[in-house]
Amino acid sequence: MPANLSPEYKAAEAGFRSTREPRERLQWLREMLRTIPKHKGTEHLQADIKARIKDLGEQLEGGKKGGGHGGPALVIRPEGAAQIALIGPPNSGKSALHARLTGSGAPVAPYPFTTQFPQPGMMPHEDIHFQLIDLPPIAAEHPVPWLGSTLQTADAALLIVDLGEPACMEQLQAVRSTLAARRVTLTERWPAAGEPRASAAASAGPPSDEDPFGVRLPTLLLANKADRIADPEVELQALRDLMGLPLPAFAVSAETGRGLGELGPWLFAHLGVVRVYTKVPGHAAERQRPFTLRHGQTVGDVAQLVHRDLVRTLRYARIWGPSGFDGQTVGHEHRLADGDVVELHA
Repeated sequence: MPANLSPEYKAAEAGFRSTREPRERLQWLREMLRTIPKHKGTEHLQADIKARIKDLGEQLEGGKKGGGHGGPALVIRPEGAAQIALIGPPNSGKSALHARLTGSGAPVAPYPFTTQFPQPGMMPHEDIHFQLIDLPPIAAEHPVPWLGSTLQTADAALLIVDLGEPACMEQLQAVRSTLAARRVTLTERWPAAGEPRASAAASAGPPSDEDPFGVRLPTLLLANKADRIADPEVELQALRDLMGLPLPAFAVSAETGRGLGELGPWLFAHLGVVRVYTKVPGHAAERQRPFTLRHGQTVGDVAQLVHRDLVRTLRYARIWGPSGFDGQTVGHEHRLADGDVVELHA
């Protein structure tokens, strides 16, 4: 039976898909449940929405409570320029890479399943940070039921594999199959220049009538422990050819730091990050902590980041930088470029 979803439901679903903030996503889920037409054709979707409301609510409170005590948070609030999930099979060196890139001090051990819960850390790049989330290893013998929900807020993924592991092909296939069962697809499509985050997500994802909760993560393959391989670039290309993996890939080493200096610039370019600096009239620009957008986003998006009520009261803005001439007066829809300085007038 056709779902015949109402405009109100579709608007709520669009809101859910466009936000990364977990509590806002929970609010939109509740609105989706409130506005969805109640008939036989939507029974499965209603059940899915109810299950996600329950799971996300529990995860925001620190997991299922037992004996009056909550566990660690399973949904991590996005921070920084982008939230990037580290995923991979056991003993691939995810936690070692996470510790090296973020200085998080997360537990690292030479045995599998050291990481049991999401571990956030911030990787610096110039004057911004990327939020890296270390996740438990993905293996059939160690299911992680909350993984799909946790990945809903991620912008991208780093797929970590031990290039010297004889079973690495089987491990990668197991990772892809496990994620597919949770409606998560790893894709080589990264946000195109000129395409804002919301548009990129919509174009990469499936039609909303088909699966509103499907996740498609732009993914970079990191072949770790390259210092132990005689010719890691050749081995990496052979792995990609044998598996038919179109993902972009680097050979890296958490132990020696090989290839890790390329990671920040690559992510910055392929995520389409735009840094915008703000200034108060009559004062110099604040150059220490830029707001981060995506290519194609606008003055109105900056106002939303500064304060959600500012979008409603904003009259105009003045800009200095690559997207216009110095001191130019612009409106809400003016598209910004990396390095712009914006002065908001409400």
